[in-house]
Amino acid sequence: MEPPWPAADVVVGNPPFLGGNKIRKELGDEYVDMLFQLYEDRVPAFADLVCYWFERARASIERDEVKRVGLLATQSIRGGVNRKVLERIQSSGNIFMAWSDRKWILDGAAVQVSIVGFDNGKETDHKLDGLPVTLINPNLTSSVNTDLAQILQENSNIAFMGPSPKAPFDIDADVAAKLLSAPLNPNGRYNNDVVRPVASAVDLVQRNRGKWTIDFGLMTEEEAALYEAPFEYVRKNVYPVRMQESKVKYAGAWWQYGRPRHEMRDALKGLHRFVATPAVSKHRIFVWIQPEVLCNQGTLVFARADDYFFGVLHSKVHELWARAMGTQLREAESGFRYTPSTTFETFPFPWPPGQEPLEDARVAAIGAAAARLVELRDNWLNPAGASEAELKQRTLTKLYNERPTWLANAHRKLDAAVLAAYGWPTDLGDEEILARLLALNLAR
Repeated sequence: MEPPWPAADVVVGNPPFLGGNKIRKELGDEYVDMLFQLYEDRVPAFADLVCYWFERARASIERDEVKRVGLLATQSIRGGVNRKVLERIQSSGNIFMAWSDRKWILDGAAVQVSIVGFDNGKETDHKLDGLPVTLINPNLTSSVNTDLAQILQENSNIAFMGPSPKAPFDIDADVAAKLLSAPLNPNGRYNNDVVRPVASAVDLVQRNRGKWTIDFGLMTEEEAALYEAPFEYVRKNVYPVRMQESKVKYAGAWWQYGRPRHEMRDALKGLHRFVATPAVSKHRIFVWIQPEVLCNQGTLVFARADDYFFGVLHSKVHELWARAMGTQLREAESGFRYTPSTTFETFPFPWPPGQEPLEDARVAAIGAAAARLVELRDNWLNPAGASEAELKQRTLTKLYNERPTWLANAHRKLDAAVLAAYGWPTDLGDEEILARLLALNLAR
C-alpha cells in the first residue's frame, strides 16, 4: 500500500535520484520486490527511482487529490523505459511546462536536468525551455512525436547488446600469449578457440587497449574443461567470484559469461565481419569488427557484413533518429544511449532489412560512399611512418570532435546517397526527416 501524502493543491519537488540499474543493489531485494509489485503495469521495472514519484503524482491528479505538479529529474526521464511515466502523464492529463535540458549545480556538482510541470489538462498555455509552444511531447520536445514509433518486426534479430561477463574473464596480452602458445589440448584443439581479443566501447573509438578474454561461449562444463589452461585459469579466478553472494545467480554456469547472448552468437555465425557501436557515445560512430573479436556489454553489435547497411547506419538520417529515440546522459559531452529495441528496431530503413534490391544503383551508391568513408578514416587513423606517440593521438573520438573538411565531405556524400534511396531531396531539415521517418515507421 502506498504511504499517504499530505493534502495539497500543488506538489513541487526534487525527488531522490537513483539509476534503474542500481536500485536493487542500493535498496535491497525486499524493498525493490515490493516496489515492483506495487507499481506493476504503471512503472517499468528498473526505471529510475524518480519515476515512481512522477507516477504517484500523476495518480494523485487523476484522483483529483492534487491540481498540478512540478518535479525535477535527470535528463534520462525523457527516454527509454523512464519515458513511459511521461507517456502516462500525457494520456491522463497534460505536460504544460518543461525544461528538457538545463544545467543544475548543487554543492559543487553539475548535472543536466529536466523539469516537468503537469496537470489534468486544464492549463492551455504551454512553455518548453521558456518559450511558448502548442504542445509538449513525452520526450520533452515540441516537434515530431517519435514516441509514436513502433517496433518493426523486420529489424529483429540484427542488433544485440554485447555479452556481459559478470566476472573477471578478461586477461592481459601477456597472459593471453602464454595460453595461446600452449600445446594442443586433449580435444585436439588450440586455445585460440576460447582465448579471444575483446573490445569494449573505448576500444571502438579510442586506440585499442589490447585486452583479451576467455570465452567458452555456450559450452558445457565438460567441453570447456578440455581447453585445459584457460579452464584452470577461469576456475581459479572466476569461480570464487561467482560463489560470492552478489554473483551467485550466475553460479550455475560459472565458466561462462554471465549473459553470453546466444542469440547474438547465432546471428554472427558465418559473417566475415560485423558492425559495432558504443552503447553510449557523444558521436554515433560505427566500425567494422573481425569475427574473432568479442564485443562486450559496453557495445552494440549488428549482424550484417555489407557496406550498404553500414552506410545507412552511419548516415545523418539514422543519427537523427537515434538521438530522438535514445536517452542523453547529463550534458551532450557525456553522450547518448543507443539500444537494440527502442533505437534500432524502430528505425525504418529505405527497404526492410533483407529486402534491399541488391542490383539497385542506390544500394550500390550507399555501399560505395560507406566504403570510401571507412578507407579515409583508416588512412587517417594509421598513417604510414607515424610514431607510437602520434598514433595515440589519432582516435575516432578526436577525429569526430574536430570533424575536418574531408570527413564532412565524405559524410555529405553518404547522406546524399541515403536520402536518394528514400526518394527524398537532399535539402530536408532535421524535423522534416524525423517526420518522414515516423510516417514510414507507422506505415510499415
